[in-house]
Amino acid sequence: MNTYPKFFFAILFALCFNQVNAQTQKVSGNILSKSNQPLDYASVALIHLPDSVSQALQATNEKGIYEFNAVKPGKYLIKALMMGYDRNQSIIFEVKEASVKVPTIILTDRSENLQTVNIISKMPLIDQKADRVILNVEQMNTTGDNALEVLSRAPGVTLDKDENIILKGKKGINVLIDGKMSYMSGMELTTYLKSLPASVVSKIELISNPPSSFDAAGTAGIINIKFKRNKIQGFNGNTNLGGGYGKYEKVYGGVNLNYNVGKLSTYVRLNAGHYNSYNRLTLNRTIGDDQYNQVNFWHPITNSLSFSTGADYFINDKHTIGVMIKGDNSPFNTKVNSNSVSYNGTGSKTGATEMYNPQTNENNNHAFNLNYRLKTDTLGGEIGVDADYVRYNNSKNETFTNTYLDANNALIGNPIDLRNAGMGSVSIYSIKADYTVNFSKSVKMETGLKSSWVKSASDVRFDSLKTAGWINDIRRTNQFNYSENINAGYLSMSKNFKNFDLKAGVRAEQTIGNGNSSQTNTLIARKYWKLFPSVFASLKLDSNNLVTGAYRKSINRPAYSSLNPFTFYTDPYTAIQGNPLLQPSYSNSFEFNYSFKNYRLLTLSYSVGTESINDVIYQNNLTKESISRPENLNKDISFYVATGSPFDVTKWWNNNSEIALAYNKTQSLVQGNGFSASSWSWAASFGNTFTLPNSYSISLDAYYSSPAVMGLFKSLENYQVNIGAKKTFWKKNATVALKMNDVFNTSKFRANLQYNNINTFWQNEWESRKVSLSFSYKFGNMKIKTARNRRTGTGDEENRIKN
Repeated sequence: MNTYPKFFFAILFALCFNQVNAQTQKVSGNILSKSNQPLDYASVALIHLPDSVSQALQATNEKGIYEFNAVKPGKYLIKALMMGYDRNQSIIFEVKEASVKVPTIILTDRSENLQTVNIISKMPLIDQKADRVILNVEQMNTTGDNALEVLSRAPGVTLDKDENIILKGKKGINVLIDGKMSYMSGMELTTYLKSLPASVVSKIELISNPPSSFDAAGTAGIINIKFKRNKIQGFNGNTNLGGGYGKYEKVYGGVNLNYNVGKLSTYVRLNAGHYNSYNRLTLNRTIGDDQYNQVNFWHPITNSLSFSTGADYFINDKHTIGVMIKGDNSPFNTKVNSNSVSYNGTGSKTGATEMYNPQTNENNNHAFNLNYRLKTDTLGGEIGVDADYVRYNNSKNETFTNTYLDANNALIGNPIDLRNAGMGSVSIYSIKADYTVNFSKSVKMETGLKSSWVKSASDVRFDSLKTAGWINDIRRTNQFNYSENINAGYLSMSKNFKNFDLKAGVRAEQTIGNGNSSQTNTLIARKYWKLFPSVFASLKLDSNNLVTGAYRKSINRPAYSSLNPFTFYTDPYTAIQGNPLLQPSYSNSFEFNYSFKNYRLLTLSYSVGTESINDVIYQNNLTKESISRPENLNKDISFYVATGSPFDVTKWWNNNSEIALAYNKTQSLVQGNGFSASSWSWAASFGNTFTLPNSYSISLDAYYSSPAVMGLFKSLENYQVNIGAKKTFWKKNATVALKMNDVFNTSKFRANLQYNNINTFWQNEWESRKVSLSFSYKFGNMKIKTARNRRTGTGDEENRIKN
């Protein structure tokens, strides 16, 4: 282990077990319902006595916990209020020279008219916690948007040329859905998020430096997408229906049902959609004195159906058992047309190639989770066990017809016909156990173990049409199998002082992997283990000012398919090839934040990555072919600074803006030659919501990103403007919303790629401009408690599933 982790841990454990009487002035507690379920976003006020003046106001977190720091000596009480519940208050307590743990406050369900409740806090659009940023999607007009579009507008989030997610200028994000990993990455994750209506999303959490209890994977951090839930006894639900049109039509709908009776809490969520869209990729390649201009047009039509259901049974106040089952089926048919035209140095046309590639794709996955929780004491001690099984399947049937033309568009020879029947599957088994113990009100330990087993299989069979019929093409046929076992354990300690909190941990992970390819006879054997330290600290300067700092070491393992050495041609001149020599990449990340009155005004982050995984293009100047192959680059440096926070300009105008400055640098040997590229860039987002009379509102959003270095690519500027309006009625249970995204049709990924013999302009365009109309309705008893959020154990493994 390096000396700096030893230094951190030596300090931490000395502090945690030092018995000096550090004087604290902290008041904390929790808010529960009568069924002992935590109530998040309950309004909590700290009232000074005897003058009854409110000293501070905040909302509880998802565990129902509140915490006031830097409280002056005196007598106080806590008042708690939440919509749908009777207000309540604590006993009178006195703050002297030690922290105070207020007894639990219970809020009772109300049966009176909810309109009589006086709400004293409003859920903000962006909620900035000490360790994460929360985007409350329910406060946005997301009509016609999908989850990926909403995610792309979250603070610090951008998309690369393939719509992969980048956070604060860094690649390597792990995406969770409702606290559980998404089971997908790459194309599968993109397709799923596009098929998921934003109307079912409640919150998006951005965690740049997660603690050691999370998998070490994710060099850029974690994004957690939470679905909408309700919190009151009985039965309720919500439904949504919408449609839109850009170049093609889209229709979607869904329903979310919750039912709670006695000790049993259940939920069911169903979503379906029909999405007709397009993707246009333009490549302008310069090879010597010649120019090759290529346009690929994808036209996918997707019909998706997904479900999720779960149940929690509260055996008693200490024991809870739960189960979760979910599945997704997203078949889609795609027509791909590719046209490439070549020109000589004088600008005269020399030839052309046309390709027609119809595809039938079937993607489906299902997951099962069984979990158990035991509360070991009243201080928050807990034992948790999760067992998971995930299965992902995909199949593809496609044909290729390649036609070659001369300068006068005359046919050269006969068209070349190919067909492919491909299948792939990934199975993941995982079990993990976590233990949390509080040695005192200010000292906590967390530890746990996890093991996962993965089996990945890919079978690609190409046939060529000859005079005698379809003949197997052994050069393009391959079977690839890969298995992997990861064993992990972690330990973290935290200590709360007067105005200073410190948490540090370390995670150890062992990786054992084996793979083989039938076509190349390539064998892969991996066995290694690494330590991943993390440190988090926060300092409360006073009741309004908070600074936090974090450090984390992380790993980004290759996607399973990226290790497959097989070469797959997407058109006559473009191919994708895996790399069996690919190694994991590592990152050391540091972050500093300053907040004023719960508004994060400044974020600074710095990271150094080694062996980062990037796509490297190999170009054959004779055959004019380009092959994309993932490789490890030597070093990546990223610096990011941002400022901005939501605020009310007037009572009817809320503004949420952020401006960020970034520096990115890549240094490496690429194809045996030195490569170095760096750039300063900036990005800005401006969100405005105007509240009008009679429950109308209007939204106006704008986003801009300047040119920047993204690995080997140098991206150009990108920007868009969105407008929308919505109306609520039927006692605010129904909403109709209208929205137009990318009004000026300017959102495109454009970049230049220049190194060695590569000189290419790249433009990727999606169907970003569209008009959408939606209707949503809430029904039933609006007081049902939320099904528990569970973080399953198949995190990193699921995020590495990729085509």
